[in-house]
Amino acid sequence: MCGIAGYYSIDNVFNSSELDAVGKSITSRGPEYQGVFSDDRAGLVHRRLKIIDLSDESNQPMFSDDRRYVIAYNGEVYNYDEIRRCLRGQMHTKSDTEVVLKSLIEYGLEAIADFNGMFAIALYDSIEKKLLLIRDRMGVKPLYYYWDGKNFAFASEIKALLQFNAINKNKTINYSALNQFLHLGYSGVDETIYNGIFKLPAGSYMEVTETGIHIEKYWSPQDCITKDTVDELYSAKEILRDLVEQSVRYRLRSDVPYGTFLSGGIDSSLVTAVAQRNLSTRLKTFTIGFAESNFDERTHAKEIAEYLGTDHTDLVVTEKDALALVPRILDIYDEPFADSSAIPTLMVSQLAKTQTTMVLSGDGGDELFMGYGAYTWAERLQKPLVQTFHKPISLVLSCGNSWSKRASKVVNYPDKERIQSHIFSQEQYLFSQKEIASLVSKEFVHDFVVPQESELARELSAKEKQALFDMNYYLREDLLTKVDRASMHHSLEVRVPLLDYTIVEFALNLNENLKVHNGVQKYLLKQVLYDYVPAHLFARPKWGFSIPLCKWLHTDLHYLIDDYLNETALTKTGIFSQKKVRSLVRQFNNGRNDYLYNRIWQLILVQKFLLEKI
Repeated sequence: MCGIAGYYSIDNVFNSSELDAVGKSITSRGPEYQGVFSDDRAGLVHRRLKIIDLSDESNQPMFSDDRRYVIAYNGEVYNYDEIRRCLRGQMHTKSDTEVVLKSLIEYGLEAIADFNGMFAIALYDSIEKKLLLIRDRMGVKPLYYYWDGKNFAFASEIKALLQFNAINKNKTINYSALNQFLHLGYSGVDETIYNGIFKLPAGSYMEVTETGIHIEKYWSPQDCITKDTVDELYSAKEILRDLVEQSVRYRLRSDVPYGTFLSGGIDSSLVTAVAQRNLSTRLKTFTIGFAESNFDERTHAKEIAEYLGTDHTDLVVTEKDALALVPRILDIYDEPFADSSAIPTLMVSQLAKTQTTMVLSGDGGDELFMGYGAYTWAERLQKPLVQTFHKPISLVLSCGNSWSKRASKVVNYPDKERIQSHIFSQEQYLFSQKEIASLVSKEFVHDFVVPQESELARELSAKEKQALFDMNYYLREDLLTKVDRASMHHSLEVRVPLLDYTIVEFALNLNENLKVHNGVQKYLLKQVLYDYVPAHLFARPKWGFSIPLCKWLHTDLHYLIDDYLNETALTKTGIFSQKKVRSLVRQFNNGRNDYLYNRIWQLILVQKFLLEKI
């Protein structure tokens, strides 16, 4: 696990003297070594966190034997041993980096199809002056880039790009991305909060040459959807169990101590159970919890850990500890990021780092096997009667109790093209696009439609479409981003077994009745889990990994409302309607609409970002 950055500059806007500062800005991603390469056209910098082959011979940038090619690489290709056996020539290290380098040299872009892992790869050909960038299928590892039509730069994090003087001094706000943040909680799929800085799409590669940049998709979830589905329970269960076993075994390949995040929920418990089963020693497991009972997972996690016999560590987190992280969120995530569970993720990463350098997590289970309430809403809104009368139904619901009022907002979707993003947004207590249009000053409003997939091999149900939306957007841009920044801030690698592409492709073609069966969500995944851990240990309601943000905004964090949502601050940024913000704050302060807390949090983050970072 590492951090990478670099440039390709035709008119020398960027230069090698900047690479040291660029690398140092992401030291936490790789605190053990910094390496730099440059020639008259390009430069690369690499920060190393040693996971596989701890020798200095595996430091990067790494060169080919003839020194024509040089690689800077973040992540792991887990099946590197299997690939190594098919390569010609002598190997000088035991690292996966050398395997990736020689595979790309020997097989070209076709080599990517064999890579099973999480990765962001930069490969430079110093003879042809060509830079190749590759991002893993699911987008587990980040890769940002800057492009002005002539000059190109890339990095694992935005903060590294801003170390280039030409980028930092000319940075401007991308108001389309800001609108998407208010609706989705993150800045969008390909865009960032800054104009000119983008994300290389997951499952894509990019070629950079003197003539410009070219991006191609080599894999996408929608392209993996088949005409037929897996319908039979017992064969599906056997297939899934074997895939999870193989995926976990791959991700246990490491030359450093490792463990798992264990919340006591379905996904993390399955990953932990399979990992412990494949080890002869006790697996280290980690959980944190808050004193507030609704946010404390420690009891459930401890029960699972005791049953599995893991070496378990849990920690009671105080409000003081968590609150201290709030002012640092923008520095860690580089742009407004609304998911407040970033705070406990930072804290559990810090805990795990005291004993390990790598952990496995259970991310992906909800999106692959339908674990969210949004899928029920998608099914409801698909009914012809609701589609025809959703506006009057919403009006009636708005006159009811607090649940009905919230439901009225979900039902009041703008149109079919926006229904999936609308359901997601309202399930997360974020702003609808209609609300954004009246909240944001007219000159900064940008209408957008989050693309829906079409021309698939089979017609998807409403639930399947919503799950695909979550996989393509929420999972990658929110959950994986959250974990990457939080873990790498503490120099901790996190691997995600349930997002092995073989499991993803299987889940995409699993009959939805095996995902939600007689009202039981994640049904097949649970059936696999119960072969490892008794079902009665999970007889409890589902809840997410969260903090008591609503309470804190009423108490300890109320100063953020006072500091960033006051008249002076709002006038200085000029983004929001002061009347609308005052109304939201008044409703929240009066306690009439506590569901507004996420929207208040978003406004604070935008204001804080604009006032302090621009």
